[in-house]
Amino acid sequence: MNKNRLPPLGALRAFHAVAECLSFKRAAEHLSVSATAISHQIRLIESMLECRVFERNAQGVNLTEMGQMLYSGTQTAFAALEDAVVKIDAFRRPPALTITTTSNFLTNWLVPRLADFKLQFPHIDLRLHTGIERVDLTLHTVDVAIRYREMPDAHLHSTLLYEDRFIAVASPSLKLKTVNDLNNATLFHIENRHVPADSPDWKHWQRCFGPQTLDLSKGLHFSDETHAVQAAVAGQGVVIASQLLVGDLVKRGMLTVPFEGSLPGARYYLVTLEENAQRADIEALRQWILQQMMVTDECKELRNA
Repeated sequence: MNKNRLPPLGALRAFHAVAECLSFKRAAEHLSVSATAISHQIRLIESMLECRVFERNAQGVNLTEMGQMLYSGTQTAFAALEDAVVKIDAFRRPPALTITTTSNFLTNWLVPRLADFKLQFPHIDLRLHTGIERVDLTLHTVDVAIRYREMPDAHLHSTLLYEDRFIAVASPSLKLKTVNDLNNATLFHIENRHVPADSPDWKHWQRCFGPQTLDLSKGLHFSDETHAVQAAVAGQGVVIASQLLVGDLVKRGMLTVPFEGSLPGARYYLVTLEENAQRADIEALRQWILQQMMVTDECKELRNA
């Protein structure tokens, strides 16, 4: 055989299929060709190599010693080709943009706006992750975090998105007018709030706005702010909630802000690794969120006007 001439790729593919299946029939079914076509390709290989690669007998098909050598080569070659195709496909497709944040922010603010993001950036494959534990971005399991804290992360690229406040909200059906009406309402208490340090709870509210007769020992306790907000929408009580996260519900009239006054909250930051800060998809997400936050602020100003 001419050492510079290899059997055709189609013939090698047919050989590889037979070697995998040890059956001409199953190899033909796998490649969607006839068994006759497979036999023709194997004869071509044996003619070019001047040796037999299969032993055929009543029990089936077995590789010869030369066939084992060729099979070892086709295993390596086809595995490398498959790997190359996978890499090309991954390179051709835009990278996924994975975001981690709190379930409250995702549910109450981000999800209602995702349709707009996908409309503007249909090419970005967005993946969303929520969890209680803070994700280490250096592990490269996520690209961006939206975090709620009082100060930015010192070792990450941080963009201030929003300075939050907490307001008392309730269903319009409760018809609350003055803070004294809180004495006859069910208070919702949110447990396990760690940010901000001075918790925006009913004790803090009473200290700032009253009424001094408010019984802080009564009410319902929730471990999740979203559930408390849903109960407030249902008219079951009053909750002190993030102004950002209940803004859409207030705008739609499902909740009212019956009293003036708000308690300080923390800040929302978009954080990523310094090396990823200028990545096109991350920059697009950053600018889109800032734009949406600006719209939120404009709506808030209109309501307060």
